[in-house]
This record gives sequence, structure tokens and C-alpha cells, in this order.
Amino acid sequence: MTQQRYIPNHVAIIMDGNGRWAQQRNQLRAIGHRAGLKAVRKIVTHAAKLNIKVLTLYAFSSENWKRPSNEVSALISLFIYALNREIKSLNKHNVRLNIIGDISKFNEHLQKLIIDAQCLTQNNTGLVLNIAANYGGRWDIVQSAQKMATEVLQGKMKIEDINEDSFASTISMSDLPEVELVIRTGGEYRMSNFLLWQSAYAELYFTDTLWPDFNSISFDEAINVFNTRERRFGGVQNEEL
Repeated sequence: MTQQRYIPNHVAIIMDGNGRWAQQRNQLRAIGHRAGLKAVRKIVTHAAKLNIKVLTLYAFSSENWKRPSNEVSALISLFIYALNREIKSLNKHNVRLNIIGDISKFNEHLQKLIIDAQCLTQNNTGLVLNIAANYGGRWDIVQSAQKMATEVLQGKMKIEDINEDSFASTISMSDLPEVELVIRTGGEYRMSNFLLWQSAYAELYFTDTLWPDFNSISFDEAINVFNTRERRFGGVQNEEL
């Protein structure tokens, strides 16, 4: 009897390779980012069909500001375009949109679009779609530490009350299942400051496929590989040594 495939509750994806995809076609990097947005639509749709509870996409890291200004402007413009174009469809399909990261660095127009999009979908009960924008794992840990330090200074908690559970309660996505699978496209083998706390026990899957070419078949393959992994969380599979 064939064992039923387990679908991870929370999948996170580092969407890498847009620029190289465009360069291979002698096109501007901005064209690659637009192609990447099409891939996002396909993967969000497929994740919902698979009944994945949470999908987190690394869209814009805190380090991406170091890129050429024209590329940064193109990424911001694409983000605005995507929010304007996609939010009604996401809401129609019962998707709850959540933006994680320091949005204060974005212009006021984009900040308002983010807040409005989150408010529109906040009561939806289907797939939770997290978009990491101006996000960094180290920033996330630091902002959590700052919140706890403030609580201590205000007398709302004691230093000895700080532990993994209380710390985790103040970090991004604290109300959501822990990340079980991290997928990185584009052939690189690193986390790039993404969900460092939340991915502590996640399985990592790397593929050479560039993000615009990543599709439902690619996604299924990642989940199939995930199902071959032994997840012991520091223990052993067989207690009889």
C-alpha cells in the first residue's frame, strides 16, 4: 500500500534567479522580475490546491537596497503593481495576505497599499500568504529582542521569563505554524538572512531552476523530496541503540 504524501503546513521560498533568467535572454533584469511575478501567481495557486496552510515568499530583502537604484525602483514599482492587480483576486480566493519586514522604509503610498491589502484579507480563512519585504532574519531577531527588553524595562516581565517560547511569541509569524520546508531556487546554497529563527528545524531544498521557470511540477518535486527526509528534531529514529 502506497504511503500517503505528507504536505508541509508551512513552506517558505527564496525566489532567486530572476536577473539571471533575463540575462540568459539578453533582456533587462526588470523583465526577469516581471516573469518572476508570473511564477508567484502559479505557485500561490498550486499551494492553495495542495492545502498548504502557510506560504512565505522572500520578495525583497533588507540587503536588496544595495542593488543599483534603477533595479530597486523597478522592484518597488513591481510590488505596487502586484498589490494593485492581485489583491482582489487573492481576496476572492480566500487568501490572507501578510507582509513581514520593516515597511517603514517604503514610501507612504506603498505603506498604505500594504496596510489596505492586509485589512481587506485579514478575515480570510484559506492560505496565509506571507510576503517578506524589506525583511532580514537578523532584523527580525533584533526587533524581537527589543520588544522583550522594553517589556522588562516597563516591569511587565522579568529577565528570567525570557526563554525560547516567550522570545518566539514576539517574532514575525509567531501566530503561524513553524516553517517545515524552505525551497531556494537559482542554484545557490545559502539562507541569505531569511527566517533564521523560524526555520531552525526546517528541511532545506535547493534547485538550479531559476525562479521564473519554477512551476507546479517543480513544487511537487520539492515536496516529494521533503517526504523522503527523516525529521528527528535532535532525537533518533530508533530508541534501541
